Amino acid sequence: MWALLILIGAASVSAHLQDLSFDGQKVFRVIPQNDEQVETLNLLASIMEVDFWQPDSVTLVRPKMQVDFRVEAEKSFEVEGLLEESGMDYHVLIDNLQAALDAQFDSKARTVSHSYEKYNNWDTIVAWTADIAAQNPDLVSRSVIGKTYEGRPMYLLKLGKSGSDKKAIFLDCGFHAREWISPAFCQWFVKEAVENYGKDTVMTTLLDKLDFYVLPVVNIDGYVYTWTNDRMWRKTRSKNAGSACRGTDPNRNFDAGWCTIGASKSPCSATYCGSAPESEKEAKALADFIRQHLSTIKAYLTIHSYSQLLLFPYSYTYNLPSNYQELNSIARAASKELASLYNTKYTYGPGAETIYPAAGGSDDWAYDQGIKYSFTFELRDTGKHGFLLPESQIKPTCEETLLAVKYIANYVLEHLY
Repeated sequence: MWALLILIGAASVSAHLQDLSFDGQKVFRVIPQNDEQVETLNLLASIMEVDFWQPDSVTLVRPKMQVDFRVEAEKSFEVEGLLEESGMDYHVLIDNLQAALDAQFDSKARTVSHSYEKYNNWDTIVAWTADIAAQNPDLVSRSVIGKTYEGRPMYLLKLGKSGSDKKAIFLDCGFHAREWISPAFCQWFVKEAVENYGKDTVMTTLLDKLDFYVLPVVNIDGYVYTWTNDRMWRKTRSKNAGSACRGTDPNRNFDAGWCTIGASKSPCSATYCGSAPESEKEAKALADFIRQHLSTIKAYLTIHSYSQLLLFPYSYTYNLPSNYQELNSIARAASKELASLYNTKYTYGPGAETIYPAAGGSDDWAYDQGIKYSFTFELRDTGKHGFLLPESQIKPTCEETLLAVKYIANYVLEHLY
């Protein structure tokens, strides 16, 4: 145990994570074949606490859909019995969640300081934002766009060579607290920008001609909570009036078909839409910033995990966006770029029909604000590790994603409007 803690570096954090044991918890994958089997999953969710990984909620489950969910250790036999009784094929994706959680920290590059190839806690990320701006004053500046519910400053990095009348791309990570690979990508993107300016022609051109706004973690309070209390936490940490359940799903909290479909009005739900659009300070800060810079922001990219998807609007309706052909061809080409490195296969298309309908997402909202290039990435993997992607996969995941992001950015630069 002590050897492990020394290895992990952020000893106290790890020790804390070890305390809240996920020992024996299992993650199941099922594919219900008909409405009856979908009903079985609904029944399951109503009689015990089930954490749906994919899709986000049992209400989104449809026949022939792949469904991943986590259950408490002592309930797993019950669950297996129920699935067998219903005739539903299932397999156990993760047999012991605690073991998978420990295995995330498999990277050999362990130091106590910031590293691009490991998961960094929030304090480490904050120090990094200050350092990267101080070390690259001609390329990076740091500002605060708001405060979280628990009072933490929301740091935004602006990347680009100073110039007049520059258009911009907004990139954010860490909407859902447990999707650790997402903030890792935002940090990687900044590193690549500063290291390759003047060396890589595409990156140099992008930074000369465009600005990038990078929000390394949107849901900071939730992210901190995944390091200190519950690795599987998803939502914000705000208090909900009249409920003991905390938090809102920040990606159901935007004014885009708000709370109409694929979102819950129950504060205890993982997909709770909040008491009103932008009820969450984090969502409001992000939306306010984009509204203030609408004349310059020409693309919006938001990074989530997992599933290996490249999505574009809409998610709150099955209607297609007016520039559907263009968005689809960009997504096709970007997915091809991404696959060129490690042959990682991505599925692309409009959110509602590619995965499931979900209202209140930031990508749909940004698109409806007039930002016509709006994309959501769902990074690796497809479920073997789910939200617990090992650190050894940070580098390859970020490298391949960068190719797709650079492709989109370059396209935007060539098609400014």
